[in-house]
Amino acid sequence: MLETLNLVILIAAGLIAVSVFTSLISFRVGAPLLLVFLLVGLAAGEDGPGGIAFSDTRSAYFIGSIALAIILFDSGFRTRFATFRLAAAPALVLATVGVAVTAGLVGAAAHHLLGWSWIEALLLGAIVGSTDAAAVFFLLRVGGIHLREMISATLEVESGSNDPMAIFLTLTLVGLIASGVTDTTALEDASTLGTGLALQFVQQMGLGLALGLGGGYAIVQIVNRVTLEPALYPIVVLALALALSGATSLVGGSGFLAVYVAGLVCGNVRIRQQPALKNFQGGMTWLGQIGMFVTLGLLATPSQFGEVIVPGLLLAFVLIFVARPLGVWLCLLPFGFTRAEIAFVSWVGLRGAVSILLAILPLIADLQHAQAIFNITFLIVLTSLVLQGWTIRPMARWLKLIVPARRGPVERIELELPGGHDHELVGYTVNPASTVARGVRIPRWARPTLILRGGRSVRLQKAGRPEPGDLIYILTTSRQVPVLDALFAGAAEEEHDPAMYGDFPLDPQAPLSQIGALYGFRVDRRDADLTLKQVMERELGDDIEPTDRVPYGDIDLVVREIDDDHGITGVGLAVEHVDPEEPMLPFFFSRKDIARAAKSALRRLRMGRARKKVRARRATRE
Repeated sequence: MLETLNLVILIAAGLIAVSVFTSLISFRVGAPLLLVFLLVGLAAGEDGPGGIAFSDTRSAYFIGSIALAIILFDSGFRTRFATFRLAAAPALVLATVGVAVTAGLVGAAAHHLLGWSWIEALLLGAIVGSTDAAAVFFLLRVGGIHLREMISATLEVESGSNDPMAIFLTLTLVGLIASGVTDTTALEDASTLGTGLALQFVQQMGLGLALGLGGGYAIVQIVNRVTLEPALYPIVVLALALALSGATSLVGGSGFLAVYVAGLVCGNVRIRQQPALKNFQGGMTWLGQIGMFVTLGLLATPSQFGEVIVPGLLLAFVLIFVARPLGVWLCLLPFGFTRAEIAFVSWVGLRGAVSILLAILPLIADLQHAQAIFNITFLIVLTSLVLQGWTIRPMARWLKLIVPARRGPVERIELELPGGHDHELVGYTVNPASTVARGVRIPRWARPTLILRGGRSVRLQKAGRPEPGDLIYILTTSRQVPVLDALFAGAAEEEHDPAMYGDFPLDPQAPLSQIGALYGFRVDRRDADLTLKQVMERELGDDIEPTDRVPYGDIDLVVREIDDDHGITGVGLAVEHVDPEEPMLPFFFSRKDIARAAKSALRRLRMGRARKKVRARRATRE
């Protein structure tokens, strides 16, 4: 007995260690890291060199559910309210309507390809209907891709909130099939069945949202009011989050939605030991991702894939190139996204561990095509991670959606002070290209408490100007940390590129008429009393990023810097007008494209009617 336990510990710990070290290879060759974790599990499984026979579906689902709850809580914890507000409407439409449309289209394809009943085919569609939070968050936050915040926020919020919809559809369809419901009986009782499903959906999502908000508030109050050992706070927060997920599910709500909302609440208020919470949850999220992907890889049997490889790959291509793009286009059309943005959002529809986790449910329920559903789902996930995960950066570059980083690299250490209330100790390594190293003074409200230079402490009175490589510890409030980040950050790679930021820096508050007189371009009468900032924000709207351009006559006004609320704080002037380059896509027509086409068609219709009238008049005269 003890030898068996020791062997299990050895194998589990060994697989985790191997997964961690293979990440080094992943970063070098650019492979999606989560694909590597999945391949480690496949290699260790019964068809791989490891030869481990693992077929305990209930244990795999249990491990995956805990890991997913941890991932979703951390995802919500790291999502700012400002980011959520920015993309809440399009992301939530994608997370509900988009999942349903994708599931329906994949289900229709599966019905015709596999000859299954509609309800079984729709079950497969529901299983692969949602994007994977772990895969999307990793690629956006760890992958180093800088996108417009509207796009990245939409993808993050969608991936964190669409799992409950897919889980609801999957559980509902599994329950219907297990209870003997067929296509015929479903059509006969369509109204009753539809009403019941709608009420169940409202119950699950409503309870998940309400208990998530209440549970998140309760976690914050408990942590801030109860005095514990510092090392215990991350443990109690995670334990309370998992307890909230389980309790919500027991009362008929969506536990995964509740835990995501609770994380969103906890991460956007002042909570004790926040730096330690972020570090601990980051490590637990990595552990959850590794454990979930490796376990699901162990559960798979690649020797069985040959039976379904053709329909599996066909369904993967239907999902990637038809179902997901069409669903995204329909959902984002009302929100003014461009063709390139819609195309990119549709491409970042990675499927991952959540889909494989949901494919376990038919196995647990012992449904007729359960093994085929699991194998096809696994093939779809592999195809998605290889095809989409490996090409996200090239796709973003080709669609011209990558924007420069707002600031360069910054090395920061956060330490919360016991009883410090709103204050914390922040340590910065002075970057040679930072503004501090170039002579800008540290603000008076930021009080340096310790300076380490060459491994030795230096008295503050004799330290002089900060030097590159100095480690400076500053006592400040958490609200001022972003300001200090900007002071200690290195220069962004393209910071001084005139082609991107304009030839001359200007004050955003300068009157446009004054700039026009100085640089010799004509200013419209309606803009004579406006500042550069007012004109640019009027033209660009709310979604503003550095390097955005506003053509004005023969020159371009360029956004050089913005604040956290996307307000313009720096403007450049480019003496040569540059037309923005965007690849011409023959599909993903945006709202502007449709409006333009409608106006053109209406104009042609009016011209046709006018010509007919002219011809009729000529005919009557003759």
